[in-house]
Amino acid sequence: MTYDFIKYEGCGNDYIYIDCFDYEPDDEEKGRISLKLSDRHFGVGGDGVVFICRSFVADGRMRMFNADGSEGKMAGNNIRCVAKYLYDNGLVRSEFMKLETASGITALRVFTRDGKVSSVTAEMGKADFSPESVGAAADCDEMVGYPLSVAGKEYRVTCVSVGNPHCVVFCDCTETLDLGAIGPEFEYCSLFPGRINTGFVRVINRKSLRVRVFERGNGETLACGTGACAAAAAAVKNGLCDADSDITVRLDGGNLVVNVSDGNITLSGDAVYVYSGEFEY
Repeated sequence: MTYDFIKYEGCGNDYIYIDCFDYEPDDEEKGRISLKLSDRHFGVGGDGVVFICRSFVADGRMRMFNADGSEGKMAGNNIRCVAKYLYDNGLVRSEFMKLETASGITALRVFTRDGKVSSVTAEMGKADFSPESVGAAADCDEMVGYPLSVAGKEYRVTCVSVGNPHCVVFCDCTETLDLGAIGPEFEYCSLFPGRINTGFVRVINRKSLRVRVFERGNGETLACGTGACAAAAAAVKNGLCDADSDITVRLDGGNLVVNVSDGNITLSGDAVYVYSGEFEY
């Protein structure tokens, strides 16, 4: 088959987007397509593939597959790009829309420049710090300042679900960390049977964070929308940043803005068209 695709990036997260309104491949094929297209030498190249599908309960439905072919539940950068696709291509003409994901329905608002979407704000829901929400085998009500031993070193971590499960590690310096070595140790830690995303966070001040994220199924990426939300939610929970205030999260791919109000999280950032094409599969 021949598929049309569009490549978008949000804060450096570059994914391949396929319109599946007329034909949606099955889940096994989605995984194979993602594995093939994500390869930066033999495919289009990207952090994964997003399939934009019809929904009976929202304006559209997003299925997101990582570069290793595994499916992710939610992606804050990807959902903004899906909103851009739907608006720019006339499938949704309102600046307000709702999108269905594996984690539920997300409300979004698009902001345009010269008739095209330039940035999007997404309502990411409430932060959940319970072990069950991140699939952790821990006996506690909330995983805040939780003691965790990884690769022979003791950490105090905060685990939180923001549609995706994240383990947040506050540290004094993020730049010297060897995420290629330590990231997999967290991802495959026995405490998380379903694997975990891990964010390493330095608090710059009460309204600014520096974050590097090691994503399950992808490794370190230039940015992670849910990772930015997890970092901000964890910082507010631990009293390191202010609630009801815009928090700038600085990632390798650029900045995202997160606001945590009464546990509810909003994520704002750009959505950028890169190029389009077709591939034979």
